[in-house]
Amino acid sequence: MAEKRDYYEVLEVPKTASAEEIKKAYRKKAIQYHPDKNPGDKEAEEKFKEAAEAYEVLSDPQKRQRYDQFGHAGMSGAGGFSGGGMSMEDIFTHFGDIFQGAGFDLGDIGEMFMGGRGGRSRGSRVQRGSDMRVKVRLTLEEIASGCEKKIKVRKLVQCKDCNGSGSKDGVTETCPTCKGSGRVVRQQRGIFGMMQVQSDCDTCNGEGRIIKNKCPKCGGQGVVRDEEIITITIPAGVAGGMQLTVPGKGNAAPHGGVNGDLLVLIEEEEHKDFVRQDSDIIYNLLLDMPTAVLGGQVQIPTLTGDVKITITPGTQPGKVLRMRGKGLPRIDQYGRNYGTGDLLINVGVYIPEHLTNDERKLIEKLQDSPNIAPNSNNKKSFFQSLFGC
Repeated sequence: MAEKRDYYEVLEVPKTASAEEIKKAYRKKAIQYHPDKNPGDKEAEEKFKEAAEAYEVLSDPQKRQRYDQFGHAGMSGAGGFSGGGMSMEDIFTHFGDIFQGAGFDLGDIGEMFMGGRGGRSRGSRVQRGSDMRVKVRLTLEEIASGCEKKIKVRKLVQCKDCNGSGSKDGVTETCPTCKGSGRVVRQQRGIFGMMQVQSDCDTCNGEGRIIKNKCPKCGGQGVVRDEEIITITIPAGVAGGMQLTVPGKGNAAPHGGVNGDLLVLIEEEEHKDFVRQDSDIIYNLLLDMPTAVLGGQVQIPTLTGDVKITITPGTQPGKVLRMRGKGLPRIDQYGRNYGTGDLLINVGVYIPEHLTNDERKLIEKLQDSPNIAPNSNNKKSFFQSLFGC
């Protein structure tokens, strides 16, 4: 499978491009590769879809921010563009306004990609369901490896009694007002005289069809409220505050329209052992005095299980030990994984507050020993370190 191109490269705009510049760039690409201008050209069709995918992400501030931070990894699986599965019908439904004034008739587009396949009539509008937002809490272990989460949501789903049509008998009729086009033209006086203004038909809400016998279960809407269990794929390396998108898993749209998306806000659970620092994780290790002085092996936790590490004799408080590759996945702005973070071990030494008489006597014996007291010959004073004396 070919590697996805950078969205900015697809639209030929810089990463600092404004929303208007991105819209103009997409319009230019869409017109260049439009199916009407390239009949039967599969390569042009793929570039047409590729430009629509790039525009869907870069025209949405939240998706663009996530893409700039995580690249394609933030979009794939659970995230981002409905993308690989966006049909030509979806493109014209979402971005049809882009083509107005570009020499294409939206009615012809509607017939080509909808009516021509036995779908909606010429130029009729496809409704879109609303998006839904949920929060998912993850442990650092789940973030490190990626995971799947099953959640139950209450949402609008397609009515089973009428298969989403809204009609009791499955029959719809051509709207008498717009004659099935979904649009009406009105005369309106402007500063340059009378003008023709085109808008959605009020009778059929732009769908081009009306229902005579409404489904009693959904009241003619084609959707009812029900519960659904949704599986969310969480890619490895996500961070708290990141928002993923599950395409098509939001509320269903009336009369068999395009489903909304499920927006998933990532939250991180506080870990009992670790603190996250980007792709690194930090663990505070507290040694007893004999181990710090004499060295030895200690057992510490990692995200994949406990391991033993060796403490060298004379390990000082404040020393940081590094276990490479024991952190979280690193992902660049293009979504490419370039390794794994580290586990940083901050070493501390436990100083007992309460001693027995025997313990106190042992320490007092060592107090005047030359190797126990700080060696002034080998240690710079604070002022020497500060002024370089």
